[in-house]
Amino acid sequence: MKSNYLISNKWKIPGWILLCVGLIVGVFLIASEFESDILKIKVLSIYNDDAMFSDNSGFFKVLENSILDEIIAIAIIIGGLLVGFSKEKVEDEFIYKLRKDSLVWAIIFNYIVLMFSIVFIYGFTFFDVLVYNMFTPLLFFIIRFNFLKLRSSQ
Repeated sequence: MKSNYLISNKWKIPGWILLCVGLIVGVFLIASEFESDILKIKVLSIYNDDAMFSDNSGFFKVLENSILDEIIAIAIIIGGLLVGFSKEKVEDEFIYKLRKDSLVWAIIFNYIVLMFSIVFIYGFTFFDVLVYNMFTPLLFFIIRFNFLKLRSSQ
């Protein structure tokens, strides 16, 4: 099966490394509420609204910010994309169907979880849910695809 959107299988291992490291460090930072000055540098902000009466509010401001959380988020996204969209060693119609079904299932399941969150979660906790929701479709897809692949090989 020829799939133009899939990349070479050799990217799967670097993808797993990036994804796992990103998830482990991300969960650690969330669980420990770790605020770090590690990697604190000046960054360009397209829009900043940190404080109501701050001089730094507005468009195109240079701020000092720790970029650790941004690096972790990018590692999770790139790692997830590499894992999710790398070819399998044997890429046939069955794997294509598993991939397609897993992707559809992940999107539907993600939006069911999001609707549940909209109804039952409020305040700044809901904002946290929206932040995590950036990663969940990709993670649900990877989990479902690998689960179905493992189950079919037994």
